[in-house]
Amino acid sequence: MAEDWPILLNLLLVVLSFSDSSAEPCPSPCTCLTGLDDMRVMECNRKRLSSAPLDVPAEVTQVSLNHNELTLLPSLGDISPNITSLSLIHNRISEVSMHQLQPYVSLESLDLTSNSISELKVGSFPSMQLKYLNLSNNRISILEAGCFENISSSLLVLKLNRNRLVTLPSKVFKLPQLQFLEMKRNKIKVVDSLTFKGMDSLKSLKLQRNGITKLMDGAFFGLNNIEELELEHNNLTEVNKGWLYGLRMLRVLGISQNAINIIRSDAWEFCQNLEELDLSFNYITRLEETVFIGLGLLESLNLGDNSISHLGEGVFASLRSVRTLDIRNNEISWAIEDSIGVFEGMKKLNTLILQRNKIKSITKKAFEGPRNLSTCEDLSKNEIMSIHPEALSHVKLKMFILNTSSLLCDCHMQWLASWLTDKPFQQSVSAVCAHPATLLGQSVLDISPDHFVCDDFPKPHITVHPETSVALRGNNVTLSCVASSSSDSPMTTAWRKDGEVLYDAEVQNYARYQDTELIYTTVLHLLNVNFTDEGRYQCVVSNHFGSNYSNRAKLTVNEMPSFLKTPMDLTIRTGTMARLECAAEGHPSPQIAWRKDGGTDFPAARERRMHVMPDDDIFFIANVKTEDMGVYSCTAQNAAGSLSANATLTVLETPSFMRPLEDRTVARGETAVLQCIAGGSPAPRLNWTKDDGPLVLTERHFFAAYTCIMSNTLGTERGHIFLSVSPSPNCETGVAYDQDGWTTVGIVVIVVVCCVVGTSLVWVIVIYHMRRKNEDYSITNTDEINLPADIPSYLSSQGTLSEPPEGYSNSEAGSHQQLMPPLSNGYVHKGTDAGTGPLVICSDCYDNANIYSRTREYCQYAYLGEDDAVDKSHKTGFTGRAQHNDSVLLHSAKDTLECLHSSMTETAPHAERTPALSWTVSVALHFYLTLFSNLKHSCSLWRTCECMFFSHGFCLGLKQDMNMFKCSSFFPHFSGEAFLDITGT
Repeated sequence: MAEDWPILLNLLLVVLSFSDSSAEPCPSPCTCLTGLDDMRVMECNRKRLSSAPLDVPAEVTQVSLNHNELTLLPSLGDISPNITSLSLIHNRISEVSMHQLQPYVSLESLDLTSNSISELKVGSFPSMQLKYLNLSNNRISILEAGCFENISSSLLVLKLNRNRLVTLPSKVFKLPQLQFLEMKRNKIKVVDSLTFKGMDSLKSLKLQRNGITKLMDGAFFGLNNIEELELEHNNLTEVNKGWLYGLRMLRVLGISQNAINIIRSDAWEFCQNLEELDLSFNYITRLEETVFIGLGLLESLNLGDNSISHLGEGVFASLRSVRTLDIRNNEISWAIEDSIGVFEGMKKLNTLILQRNKIKSITKKAFEGPRNLSTCEDLSKNEIMSIHPEALSHVKLKMFILNTSSLLCDCHMQWLASWLTDKPFQQSVSAVCAHPATLLGQSVLDISPDHFVCDDFPKPHITVHPETSVALRGNNVTLSCVASSSSDSPMTTAWRKDGEVLYDAEVQNYARYQDTELIYTTVLHLLNVNFTDEGRYQCVVSNHFGSNYSNRAKLTVNEMPSFLKTPMDLTIRTGTMARLECAAEGHPSPQIAWRKDGGTDFPAARERRMHVMPDDDIFFIANVKTEDMGVYSCTAQNAAGSLSANATLTVLETPSFMRPLEDRTVARGETAVLQCIAGGSPAPRLNWTKDDGPLVLTERHFFAAYTCIMSNTLGTERGHIFLSVSPSPNCETGVAYDQDGWTTVGIVVIVVVCCVVGTSLVWVIVIYHMRRKNEDYSITNTDEINLPADIPSYLSSQGTLSEPPEGYSNSEAGSHQQLMPPLSNGYVHKGTDAGTGPLVICSDCYDNANIYSRTREYCQYAYLGEDDAVDKSHKTGFTGRAQHNDSVLLHSAKDTLECLHSSMTETAPHAERTPALSWTVSVALHFYLTLFSNLKHSCSLWRTCECMFFSHGFCLGLKQDMNMFKCSSFFPHFSGEAFLDITGT
C-alpha cells in the first residue's frame, strides 16, 4: 500500500488536469490545477529547474518538482506552511536539512526518491507532522541513531529502498507509529538482535534483495503487530524460531529465492497465526515429519522449484487449513507412487499443483485426505503410465490437467475413458497409450473398452517383500526382495531407508528366467550394523513400464545394557542418608529398577523415605533404619536383555536395651533369671559383672549389683540390676539353729527313736501275721530282687546301706541312673514328675541335702493318689517290673534315712553328743530301714511336708503335726488309720 502513493498522486494530478484553472495565474513554467475539494496542485515536472518558482498561488497545497536539477530543498516563500505534499523525485539534493524543512509545518508527505542523499543525521528533520517519507534510490549509507526522532510521533510510511545501507543501528528506528517500512535492495548482510525494537505499530517490513545471510536471534523482536515480512532474494540458509521470535501476529512470510535447506522442527513456535508461506526457489531437499507443526492456520503453502525428494510420513498432517499447495518442479514422484497417503490430514485442500515431479504412476492412496480437492494442476509435465481407478474417485475436481503419452493401456486403465467422458475435462486432458503395441499412440478416448486387456504384466510385480528384523549391534543383517515381470525390459532396483535412496549400500542382484517371466532378486547386506542403521527399508524395482514399491521392513538394532556406574557396598549409621548410584547404557536406553533382597518390598518406600530421581542415577534412602539393611540389586533392562549389580547396605547401630533392666528380689533357694536383651548392629557382645568385678560362681551370697555390658564397633552400653535375696519362709527351721536349738533337736530325736523302736515291734508282728494269711502278697527276700542291668543296687543282701558310686544319681523317672557331677555337700535327687519348677537347696537342714522340685503345692510327692505308680504296681502283682520298682523305692528310702543319720551325727557341732544317743539313733534307723523294706508294697504316704528330705514319693520330715499313714490296700484285715505323733517335746 505504501508503494502506491506515487501512483495515487499521479492519478490525482490527472484528475486535476481536467478541472477548471484558477483565476490566479500560475508561475511559469509550472501548471496549477484545481483538484477535488478545491485543492490546488502546482506541477513543475521535467522543467530543468534549479530553484523553486516564485509567486506560488496561496491556494496551492501540493507541489511536484520531479525530474529537475534542484540541489537543495526548495523554499516556496509564504505558502510553505500551507504545503501538505512535496514531491522532489529525481533531483540532485544531497542532504536533508532542518532549517530547509522548518517552514513546512503542515507537510505530511515528502518524496525524495532518486536524489544524492548519503546520510541522515540527528536533527535532519524538524518537529513536524510528516506521515509519508520516501528516501529510496539515494546513496544513504549512514543512519544515525535518533535521526527520525522529531518525526517519530507522526511518521506512518518510511521507504529506504535502493540505498547503500550495510548495518542498521539498534536504536535508529524508534518510530512507535510507523506501520510500513521498506529497505529493499540495500547491502544489509546481518540483522542484529533488537534492531527493530520500539516499532510496536509496524505491520509490514520488506527486506528483499539485501543479500542477508544471518538473522540473529530476536532480530525482529518488538514487532508485536507485524503482519507481513518479506525476505525474498536473500541468502538465508535456515529457518528457526530464534529469528522468528516474537512474531505472533505474522500472517504473511515470504522467504523465496534464498538458499534455505533446513527448516527446524520448532521453527514456527512463535508464528502460529501464519496464513501464507512462500518457500519456493530454495534448496530444500527434505521435509521431515515435524517440519510444519504449529501452522494449523496456514492457508497457502508454496514449495515449488526446490529439490525435495524426501517427504516424512504425515509431513502435511498438521496443515489442516491449507487450501493451496504448490509443489511443482520437485522430485516427489515416490511419494505419489508409493501408497503412503502423503496428503493425509489436509481436509481443506482444494488446489494441488504437481507439475514436473517425474511422476509415473498414481496409486490408490495418492490423494487420500483432501476430499475437497477441486483443482489438480498440473500433472501434464509428468510421464504418467498408470492411474489407479480409485485414486480420483473420492475427489470432486473442477479442473484436471493431464498431458501424457506413456500410458500402459491394459485392463486397469479401462475406467479412464468413461471417467473423462463424464467430466468436462476433455479439453484439458491428453492421454495417449504407449503399451501394448496395438494401441500405441492412440488416445484413451478413442479406444473401445474391449481393447483394454491384461494379457501380460510388463510392470514389475514384487512377489517377496523384505521382512522386519531385530539385530544386536555389530551383527550382519540381510534383506531380500524378489520381483517378476513379463517384459524383457531390463529391471533396476534401488533400496531406500526412511524414504531416501541408499547409494553406497552393498547390494547383490540376480536375474533369471522362469518360463516366460523374468525373476529379479535383489539382496541388501548390512554389515556390522550400528544404531544409525535403524530404520524402515524398502526396495523399489523399476523398468520401462513403471516402478513398484515393496513393503517397508523395520530394522531395529539393540545393544545389551552395560553399566556406567555400579552400586558400591555401603556401611552407614542409622539416621543418616544412604546414597546408591547406578547408571547403564544400551540401545534402546535401558530401564533402571531396584530390588531389595530379591524382592520389591522396601521398608523405606512404605514409610516414604525412599527417593529415586527419574532423570538421575542416584537412589536415596533418608533416615536409614536397621530394617533397611540388606542386598540391593540394580537391574538395567532393555529389549536386548538385562544386567544386574548388587550392593550390600550395612546399617550400624549403637547398642541399646530392648527391654529395661529391673531390679529383682527372690526368696532364698529359688532360681533367679536376670535378662539382658540387647539390640544393635553389628550384634553386640554381652558381658556380665558383679559389683563391678568379674562374675565368679559361689555357693552362697548371690545378692549383689549385676551389670550387663553390651558393646560393638560403635560403642558400649551398660545396665544395672540389683538382686536381693529374701529368707525363705519354708526352710526357716533348718536354716540356722542356735545353741539351744540343737538341744531341742536332740530331745526330739530321742523321743522319735523310742517311738520308732516300740512301733517297729508292733509292725513286725502285724506283718508276720499278714504274710501267713495272705499268700497272694508274699514278699520276696531282698536278696532275690532283680534289678535292670543298667541300675546298680546299693543294698546288701542283709539290707544294709552301701555308698553309691560317685557321679551317679537317680533319674527323673526312677527307671535309670545318669551321670551327675559330684557336689560338695551331697548329690542331687529330682522328682519323679520331672518337675521344672525352681530348685531350692535346703542346705541348712543337713549336709547331705537333696535338691527337689518345688512344684505341685511345694511338695508334690507328699500325696500319692490311688492312681500313682506305686499303687498301680501293687495291683499288678509282684512281676519283674514291680520288683524293679521296689528296688528303686527301697533305695530311695535308704537314701532318706542315711541322710537323717548323717545329719544327726555330723551337723550339730555345738550339741552334746552321747554314746547312748548315737546308739539309739543307729538302732532306730536300722529298724526303720527294715520297716520300709517290708512296707514298700503296702502303704502310700499321705501327708504335707515343709522342710524335708524327699525321694521318689516318700517324704520324711520334721513337723509339729500328725504324721498319718494310710495302710488299707495291702492290709485286708486291718483298716483305718494309724497315727504317729512326733512332737517337739
